[in-house]
Amino acid sequence: MSEDTGAVRESYLTAFNVIAGAIVVVGLILTALRFTKGLGAVTNLSHNNPWGIWIGFDLLAGVALAAGGYVTSAAVYIFGMKRYHSAVRSAVLTGFLGYALVVVALNYDVGQPWRLPYPFIMQQGTTSVLFEVGACVLLYLIVLFIEFTPAPLEWLGLKKARNLAVKLTMVLTIFGVILSTLHQSSLGALFLIAPAKLHPLWYSPYLPIYFFVSSIIAGLSMVMFESTLTHRYFSHKMDVVHLQEKDEVTLGFGKAAAWVLAGYFMIKVVGLSAGDNWRLLGTGYGVWFLVELLGFVALPCFLFAVGVREGNRKLIRWTAALTVVGVMVNRLNVSLVAFNWHLPQSERYFPRWTEIGISIFLVTLGLIAFRFIVTRMPILYAHKDYEDPH
Repeated sequence: MSEDTGAVRESYLTAFNVIAGAIVVVGLILTALRFTKGLGAVTNLSHNNPWGIWIGFDLLAGVALAAGGYVTSAAVYIFGMKRYHSAVRSAVLTGFLGYALVVVALNYDVGQPWRLPYPFIMQQGTTSVLFEVGACVLLYLIVLFIEFTPAPLEWLGLKKARNLAVKLTMVLTIFGVILSTLHQSSLGALFLIAPAKLHPLWYSPYLPIYFFVSSIIAGLSMVMFESTLTHRYFSHKMDVVHLQEKDEVTLGFGKAAAWVLAGYFMIKVVGLSAGDNWRLLGTGYGVWFLVELLGFVALPCFLFAVGVREGNRKLIRWTAALTVVGVMVNRLNVSLVAFNWHLPQSERYFPRWTEIGISIFLVTLGLIAFRFIVTRMPILYAHKDYEDPH
């Protein structure tokens, strides 16, 4: 009996648990500091820079990287690409956790988070773009939750409730695509009101289109990236179908990502031409813009195409990781690097370590939740009591 107890204790003492536990402890301390001492105690935010890394990374990048849910669901249920069905549940789970963490992160950034419901109650009919983003994110989070529920309902053995949720799949998928189209593009539209603050190389009337198209790229890449990690660390939880369809998902999504990246590159060049900002490419900001455009758009497009043509799945998976980084770079460029570019360096925003620490804390919570769910619920395998293809 003592030997068994020791074995159980040892199984919990893993590198992931130790590191994640330390991050959670520090994150809880920083959270207490944030909500007892205010924003000034943990951030470098100011009147000139009211939005920092919690908006640039946690919100803008987080929403984009959680787009795999609507991209995969649309491919399978609307466009009938059933061969990618094995990727749906993990993509929806990633999307649901991503959007949930975005909402949690927003509570850190807002000075009085308890007033977040205020616009929905007291300002009905508002024309604010930010209100539209908030409303769509809230509604889509509810949609993702319902889309996710078949897995926990199967786990709990609630067959009738599970069957009801499955019947709503098509309606939820269509609703999710509509909401995602609205708020992904509106996140870009938020910056249309600040032409004097955003550097001309990043400012464009096409910002809503940029954000929407790049969210599709982020969704495709995130599904491939997440699939690589789950097959490495949770392959023992997968059934034969998930193991067999891994390569097909990689090749299919890699091909789609190459096409969308090519289209995104072209509209970025069109936007650059429309703004007649070619002369700015010779500046320091211009060099960084080219790094983003060529290194994180053109290069991944080429690598995806080569990987698909040669059937090089390893290259496609590494390129997916590069593209995920590229989407984060773009969102941080728009919200932080190229924002308030005209201010002297002394007045520019740079996040405190406490801001970065809270962001890492939130990402860690997402990883813990994802690990808990996939090791217990039928996410990476089909439940034996349910034979329908959902």
